[in-house]
Amino acid sequence: MSATESPAHPRFAAALSELGLADLVGDIRRFPDQTRTAQEAAAAIGCELSQICKSLIFAADGVPVLVLMDGASRVDLELVRRELGAEKVTRAKADIVRETTGYAIGGVPPFGHVTKTRVLADRSLLSHDVVWAAAGTPYAVFPMAPKDLIAHANGTLADVRELGE
Repeated sequence: MSATESPAHPRFAAALSELGLADLVGDIRRFPDQTRTAQEAAAAIGCELSQICKSLIFAADGVPVLVLMDGASRVDLELVRRELGAEKVTRAKADIVRETTGYAIGGVPPFGHVTKTRVLADRSLLSHDVVWAAAGTPYAVFPMAPKDLIAHANGTLADVRELGE
C-alpha cells in the first residue's frame, strides 16, 4: 500500500517511510467513526484504555513540548514543569498544536511532526507489549511496541502521570 492509499494522514505515512517503518502502514486501522478520545479509540480497537498512547502538546514557558501518556492517565503539569525545569507549563491551544505538529487535536501521532519538539514519554506506557497511537487523523490508529514508539519519537522517559488514579 502506498502513502497515498494509506489510511494514515499522508504526512504521517511519508514519515513512516522516512523512518524505515513503511511496513507499519499495513497495520494501520481506520475506523468509520472518529476516535478522537482515548476512550473512543480503545472501544474501537477492543483494547484496554491504558494501551492507547495519547500525544499531547503543552507549552513550557511558551515552547511546545510533546507528552506521550497512556490513555487511562492524566498528565500532571507540575511534574512536567519540574522535569523540564520550566517556570510554567500549560496545555497548548489548538492552533499551536496544528502549527507544531501539522495535525489536528485528536489525530496527533507520536512522531512525524512538521517541527522537532522535545518529547517526554510517561513510563506507564512500558507496562504493555503493544500500544496504539493516532496515525495523523481522528479515524486512524497504529500499533507499536512502546519502547520502539518512544525511540522513534526521540522521547525521554519520565514520570509525569497524575498520581492517585
